[in-house]
Amino acid sequence: MPFHWRVRRISPDIRAPWRTRREHAIMNGMSEAEGTTADGGSAAVELLGLLADRERLRVFAALVLGPGDSRDVAARAGLPVRDALRALTRLEAGGLVGREAGRWVAYERVLADAVSRAAAAREPEEFGAADPAETAVLRVFFRDGRLVSIPAQRTKRLVVLDHVARVFEPGVRYPEREVDAILRAFHPDHAALRRYLVDEGFLSRENGEYWRTGGTVVI
Repeated sequence: MPFHWRVRRISPDIRAPWRTRREHAIMNGMSEAEGTTADGGSAAVELLGLLADRERLRVFAALVLGPGDSRDVAARAGLPVRDALRALTRLEAGGLVGREAGRWVAYERVLADAVSRAAAAREPEEFGAADPAETAVLRVFFRDGRLVSIPAQRTKRLVVLDHVARVFEPGVRYPEREVDAILRAFHPDHAALRRYLVDEGFLSRENGEYWRTGGTVVI
């Protein structure tokens, strides 16, 4: 597969931080994406934080099954009444439960709405693809810089492989262990990714070394 050259103006001020994030991701097996939280995301994180406590989660789950008084909730959750009341107080302060007609009720919709708002507020990732169709494919298969699955359809897989291959600098030879470390930052099945990259002509290999031989090169 021949190289496809694409010109994109990148100032020195932003090029260096990009490489720093990428190199950090490779060394630590993480994506290069930096987490950002919108207002909806903050609400969802706060509510999920309330449910991270095991007792509060059990109490909330007990109320999802149906309203009840403190003793009913404690019995369903398998907790002492005192512990159940403590959890109910925290959940009520967070808006996840409340009292109606003398009984505790769960406000599941509050959690569902917060999660929905967080999902809607999340900005779509930008991949630098010139073709909107390619960008659409990449948004389906990548989440926070990581590949969620390797496409079964070859046309989509080629788009994904082209994006992954851009991390390899043309003219640089990489030992296999370094290739594996780079690809592991994208997907746990780094061996499959490496095989696809070679089979489709994005990388070539010889004597345990790999180098870039195809795909898009952004300059």
